[in-house]
Amino acid sequence: MRKRSSWFRSLIIGVLSVAIAFGVVSPAHALTENQKLLNEAWRVIDRAYVDSTFNHSNWWGIREKYLKQPLPDREATYAAIAQMVAVLDDPFTRLLKPDQYRSLQTTTSGELTGVGLQIALDLETKLLKVISPIEGSPAAKSGIQAADIILKIDGVSTQGLSLDEAAERMRGKIGSQVTLTVARTGQAEQDLVLRRDRIAVNPVMAELRPQTNGKKVGYLKLSQFNANATMEVAHAIAKLESQGADSYILDLRNNPGGLLNAGVEIARLWLNDGTIVYTVNRQGTIGSFEALGGALTDDPLVVLVNQGTASASEILAGALHDNKRAAIVGEKTFGKGLIQSLFDLSDGAGLAVTVAKYETPNHTDINKLGIQPDRIVALDQAISLDQIGTAADNQYQAAVETVTSDSLVAGNT
Repeated sequence: MRKRSSWFRSLIIGVLSVAIAFGVVSPAHALTENQKLLNEAWRVIDRAYVDSTFNHSNWWGIREKYLKQPLPDREATYAAIAQMVAVLDDPFTRLLKPDQYRSLQTTTSGELTGVGLQIALDLETKLLKVISPIEGSPAAKSGIQAADIILKIDGVSTQGLSLDEAAERMRGKIGSQVTLTVARTGQAEQDLVLRRDRIAVNPVMAELRPQTNGKKVGYLKLSQFNANATMEVAHAIAKLESQGADSYILDLRNNPGGLLNAGVEIARLWLNDGTIVYTVNRQGTIGSFEALGGALTDDPLVVLVNQGTASASEILAGALHDNKRAAIVGEKTFGKGLIQSLFDLSDGAGLAVTVAKYETPNHTDINKLGIQPDRIVALDQAISLDQIGTAADNQYQAAVETVTSDSLVAGNT
């Protein structure tokens, strides 16, 4: 009987030891609310992050280090979480404070308030670069162009700011002003004063464009993959089909991506069969998204891309190319082959976490490499938003030439 009692005590001690090791019970004192939040963020990344080595760091040791830091208030806790996440050296895995998290969710839903800029952080220079101004936005009206560098926001240097911090500084109440210091190759820096406004993000512009050879080209410009994108593209294709379109140009230039599901669903509008994308998590498990036989047209298709074509745009371009559904024209794409998921934290903040990478149907990993077009065409000169898809746009003209060529056969480019 005494032996059984001793064994039982050993078992209890062992269970408590495991509980302490995993942060369930603190040997000295219970975790504070701020420590609990930090631990919550650590657990999300521990379970979901794509790299099981956590950038070759001792992830458990990182937890212990930051839990021991003074966390007197929520801002100090956010700073500690951000420092902890920075160990991963992954700009796409990041903490989103409650207001930043709400803004991101609003943006993907198709509405936002601000100046209307799509921005990216250049991974080499660490400078804040314009992907594209949104058509009709204050940024577009001010003359800001793709590839411009934002040096300052209201006099504050953007050096060292995260994308979310920069975006937060540019957002604000409708009618309020923000000054952006902008640099452009070959020109002096300039300060531009923009008045914030409500930005209606209609992701699709579509138009039937008859050609001199009698063919009718349906032109679709897709600016981002938000919650409205799939429905808008489907409506545009149906309308262009009813107008007698013979072929299509899908313009994904300066499209920074957005929702993965939107990219997959839009690919299904063009494909009857085939794999759209493969996903690979940290266990190496490969999942896939497939076409479902619901293509709205089988007319010839050309996809226009450039260095601002990223993420979900690359998924779509890669799916159409590898399934021989479309020819790719333009410049090498951005090269973002990583997938993020959003995780709620208990105080209203969130975490964007890289949970997987993707491969095109031909198992091409495009991260940091991009997609190489079938026909490489550099833009002759910088053009305004009003000149996109016009005679001044030599990439568009090359796409028209390609899609109306007798050698381009639908479904077998």
